[in-house]
Amino acid sequence: MTGNFRKLSLILWFCLAPTAMALAQHGLELRLQSRLIDLPRAYREDTPYFIEADRVQGLNAQTLEAEGGARFRGRKQSVSADWMRHDQTNNEITAVGAVRMDQGAELAEGRQLRYNLDTDKGVMDNASYLLSPRQTANLPSLHPLLTAYDAHGTAQQIFFEGPGLFRFKQSTYTTCDAGDETWLFHAREMLIDNNKNEGKALDVSIKFMGETLLYSPFFSFPLHAERKSGFLAPYYGSTNTGGLDTAVSFYWNMAPNRDMTITPRLMSRRGLQLKDEFRYLEPNYRGTWEVEYMPNDLITGTNRELVKINHAQNLGGGWNALVDVTKVSDSKYFTDMSTQVALTSQTNLARQLSLGRTGNWGNGGIYSFNMLTQGWQTLQTDPLVPVVAPYSRRPQLTLTAQKQDVLYGDMDLYSSYVDFTHPTLVSGKRVVAYPNLSFPLTNAFAYLTPKVGVHATSYYINPNSSNLSNQTRVLPIFSTESGMTFEKETRYFGQSFIQTLEPKLYYVYIPYRNQSALPNFESGLQDVSLATIYTENQFSGQDRINDANQLTMGVSSRLIDPASGSELLRGTLAQRQYFNMARVSLPSVSPHSASRADILGAVGGRLAPHWTADTGFQYSTDMGQTQNMFTGVKYLPEPGKVLNVAYRKHSGTEGFEQIDFSGQWPLRGRLNVLGRWNYSLPDVRVLESAGGMEYNAGCWAFRVVAHRLATATTAATTAFFIELELSGATRIGSNPLDVLRRSISGYSRTDPRTGRANEYYAPN
Repeated sequence: MTGNFRKLSLILWFCLAPTAMALAQHGLELRLQSRLIDLPRAYREDTPYFIEADRVQGLNAQTLEAEGGARFRGRKQSVSADWMRHDQTNNEITAVGAVRMDQGAELAEGRQLRYNLDTDKGVMDNASYLLSPRQTANLPSLHPLLTAYDAHGTAQQIFFEGPGLFRFKQSTYTTCDAGDETWLFHAREMLIDNNKNEGKALDVSIKFMGETLLYSPFFSFPLHAERKSGFLAPYYGSTNTGGLDTAVSFYWNMAPNRDMTITPRLMSRRGLQLKDEFRYLEPNYRGTWEVEYMPNDLITGTNRELVKINHAQNLGGGWNALVDVTKVSDSKYFTDMSTQVALTSQTNLARQLSLGRTGNWGNGGIYSFNMLTQGWQTLQTDPLVPVVAPYSRRPQLTLTAQKQDVLYGDMDLYSSYVDFTHPTLVSGKRVVAYPNLSFPLTNAFAYLTPKVGVHATSYYINPNSSNLSNQTRVLPIFSTESGMTFEKETRYFGQSFIQTLEPKLYYVYIPYRNQSALPNFESGLQDVSLATIYTENQFSGQDRINDANQLTMGVSSRLIDPASGSELLRGTLAQRQYFNMARVSLPSVSPHSASRADILGAVGGRLAPHWTADTGFQYSTDMGQTQNMFTGVKYLPEPGKVLNVAYRKHSGTEGFEQIDFSGQWPLRGRLNVLGRWNYSLPDVRVLESAGGMEYNAGCWAFRVVAHRLATATTAATTAFFIELELSGATRIGSNPLDVLRRSISGYSRTDPRTGRANEYYAPN
């Protein structure tokens, strides 16, 4: 075809007649799509192409040239340019001048292009590009959340090396908006693989606000927030116990259900530590193995190490097993080596193995059997407050069972055999059996549940550990629980509510048995609270059973929104009446001598839109004063805005009185301030404090947090966290998010993509 045509459209058909007939027979029509689609492989070779331009001419039977607003449209891509040639022999496009290539999820613009339509290979010069998010199926089990980002940049050359595979020469990369180059990757060569959702770069510099933060001869990064092998961003931090703290982790994505993280860590005051974490997840088992080792700590002159194994196994047939072992080299390992509060506060590390089975028996009965062997490593972190090691249990056998309709009631059984051992305290074996029957009687507004049981305990004392003799204790236990619920419609402040009144009675009778000659392996006195006042035994464990002839009286009232059914406000009062004075006690605790127990109360709920409050108290009728109290108020108008105020008081040998302030609040634009202050009034001492700021700029976020925690009577640990997050690429610095979530109730992380706080945002 020769000559000039104004906006002439030429449709070139390269399909065989049989295929065209087959398409027609199936009722298929050729039409323009709003998006590029990938046709089934059976139709690819015979798919038509479209070329549109101001002037189109055929040089020969196999070559076509288009000039002036030239546009090509194929099965997976669209190309526009000032001038274009299509070679049918090689099925290759050559384009020059204002070239734009659109492949749906990828867009590239440059000066010239050469591209083979059959192999999806080619090259573009002086290019800019845009990579859009892709959806990914079959997400890794160990990281189920997916986050995708738009990315763009420039390149001296882009090499198209197959579907979804691109190689860039002398390129930049960022996830910031177009025109925003606050942070960039500068790389001599970069490979983007959308099929594997990963990027790799050689001779790469990470620049932030024009300054080079990091350089690496090789760098890999995820295109989406999912697992991939490679070096993670370096960690930088500082603590008063370790000095400057730097770590670089290598993450090995071994399989979708297995991974390993290897981390060399350098502490300026202590030396080099090597950490390794291995995780695995299978249909019938899962677990984590951790090892940390520091040879020759520069401060202590000793080797410091940690080994932690956690493995859970489903053995089939209702059987399961668990291995949980943690061991450290010394008592101060966590306070010296860790910045996590949950670790620094540990005093007893478990070493246990359990084997259990759950199943059905009889008609509707269920049972559970468990065998446990358990030991401990006790950490003496505070010399002024020594910790008594718990008893080892080697083994402990527990059998529980429940069944309805047994002698016109419901049967419940608790039984156990435990071999208690201790290096300095009384050791021995204990057998417990507590069968009981309850007879629930209910209707629409009331219930009554009498219960009767026998608690039998036998002790077999190790004669080498004590002069106590073997003994058996048998106690009948009788209790009755009853309650009613009344409702009425009411109005407060011009709003309709449903108000309830719910009285409750709980009576317990247990005769007295002298238990002063029995060993005490595990029992302690429970705090009187709304959670424990409606229980048979005021002691925890099985070694002490209180004598009781007592009635607990309580009443609750709730305000309910009739439209949604949600509870807006709840109040509770309860008190226990003693008909006999208690005689069973622990050596360090005297039994109660009053006829009535303390009054317990709690009020909580939504005071106003965005305002919630909770108050609980224990009032001593003997002393005429409040013994224990908690009051807390929270203001949460939206995620990212929260203020908390709390007061806590607890009387007794380990009593405390504290005030607590915490919050997160935006100041201007994307700047948030956050902090916590926890103060002990009797000690005149700050127990925990944290303060910092968080700035979110859309494609990057910056966090700086200082945290101080009292770890002993006269000691505290201080940590300083600085983190720069480059959205969709990497994080540089030390992560303070664990500290913030634990310290600030209601804390929400800011999503760098939107600038809004989101409780469920998944970090990279």
